[in-house]
Amino acid sequence: MTAAPTAVTKTAVAAAGYTVVRARRVTVLLHRRAVAVAAGLAGLLAAACLAYLCVGEAFVAPGEVLKVLTGRPSANELVVGTLRAPRLVVGLLVGAAFGVAGGLIQTVARNPLASPDIIGISQGASALTVGAMTFGVTSYAVLPYLSVTGGILAAALVYAFAWRGGLHATRFVLIGIGFAIALRSLTTLFMTKGDYLVAQQAQIWMTGSLNGRGWAEAAPLGWTLLVLLLAMAWAAWAQRMVGLGDDTATALGVRLNQVRLGLVVISVVLASVATGAAGPVDFVALLAPQIARRMTRTAQIPLVCSALLGAVIVVLADLLARRLFSPTEVPVGVLTAAVGAPYLIWLLVRSRSVRSDVGA
Repeated sequence: MTAAPTAVTKTAVAAAGYTVVRARRVTVLLHRRAVAVAAGLAGLLAAACLAYLCVGEAFVAPGEVLKVLTGRPSANELVVGTLRAPRLVVGLLVGAAFGVAGGLIQTVARNPLASPDIIGISQGASALTVGAMTFGVTSYAVLPYLSVTGGILAAALVYAFAWRGGLHATRFVLIGIGFAIALRSLTTLFMTKGDYLVAQQAQIWMTGSLNGRGWAEAAPLGWTLLVLLLAMAWAAWAQRMVGLGDDTATALGVRLNQVRLGLVVISVVLASVATGAAGPVDFVALLAPQIARRMTRTAQIPLVCSALLGAVIVVLADLLARRLFSPTEVPVGVLTAAVGAPYLIWLLVRSRSVRSDVGA
């Protein structure tokens, strides 16, 4: 009597595109297309990293790059190991953090327009950081921690104002946009109060740049991602629960408000630390999750693919930023914004047309 339901369940799981993987007492469902997409993105990311280390003012052959990476003696140790590799690692970590943060925020808000740079998190980090610069704090050893604090405070305010006996997705996004506008105005005010050199430094930081970034910026971000690894595994499960809908999730015993709060906290910490490392690199958190979801065709945003795609976007954008207008180096945020802004407009037009069709 028990074999038939099991067979039916296995058939249904297989038909939905999943594969069941069992390891002792742990059972994991893997979406076959998502696994294939993740493998393809990992290969693309490896190729992008190799191109990043090879291409620059002086081209370094791939063989020489591999020598440096494997610790063998090479005349290009300074160029690859000291100048390019640390900056590449920061770009990888920043892109991955923004990709996951955007995926979690969009899951909570149930809105593809939601991302840390849209709902005020990045603006909170910018406001506190630029304010500190205005009053003479310019040390890169201190600024990342101020960015994290600003992002967390901004998210706490948005969450508190959006809470009305529960977290309504639309209210959360709209209040976040309002805070983003207010905090951006506050940042502009700080810039007008500082001297010219401080204002110029703040403007470059606000654009999002990997120039001059190294192991000092990579270490806090890397440790944060490592510490949050288990939390992100929980977030992958929580995503599925939130995606079931309020009634279904509540019927299954899921405490939706607590789950949503947990997802928001993880997202805010990731986005704030990434902003502290490289500045507010706009639109990566908006682009990566939605593109990953369209590639995998999954019901929920795939976090692993979002992380990989975020890293690919930042690495390729920074490579182009270094070489496109050489010898002038453009901040990486300029290129991500150049791609992300048209995508945001397309999302707005598309959502409006969909609502018009439904209303008709």
